[in-house]
Amino acid sequence: MLVVYVEGPRDRDVLRGWAQRVDPGLGRIMGTGTVILGGRQPNRATAHFEELRGASSGARGLCVLDRDDDRERAPEPAPGLEFHVWSRRHIESYLLVPEAIRRSLRLPRADRRLERACRQLLPDPEDLGGWRALDAKRLLDPAGALSRAVGRPLRAGRIARAMHEDEIHQEVRGLLARARAAFHAG
Repeated sequence: MLVVYVEGPRDRDVLRGWAQRVDPGLGRIMGTGTVILGGRQPNRATAHFEELRGASSGARGLCVLDRDDDRERAPEPAPGLEFHVWSRRHIESYLLVPEAIRRSLRLPRADRRLERACRQLLPDPEDLGGWRALDAKRLLDPAGALSRAVGRPLRAGRIARAMHEDEIHQEVRGLLARARAAFHAG
């Protein structure tokens, strides 16, 4: 049994979209075996998991958290519960793939608004500090700068489902591999 803890419903939808691309069985778990914490609450995840672990000794858990602040570290793991803190500020940072956004919106190739906005708003791909500081939640908000640039609201879960497997960031693929291993071990 695998339980995945996330900060909010959007995080669950994003993880489920990516998981379905990589492993449909894992995608189902990300939909049904997810606990929404209501914000960055690792202690709440630990308390819930300890209760669950008491009832099911084979339970495995994975708590996925945004970095939010460069000084934050992953909480100490508990038996059977692992933590993952994104190296970028928010999970939404890993959705900023122009082609996937284009597919999610069904924008025609001739429409260049998205590319222009991305050139202006996104750091260089090699600028790790820029990606770590980027407020991707605000950029991808339905009223955010990217939505305004293309004239339509963006939906994080839809972008994740539109991504091709090779567009999914290596860190995300590593997290999904950990989740898959925990699921199959439990």
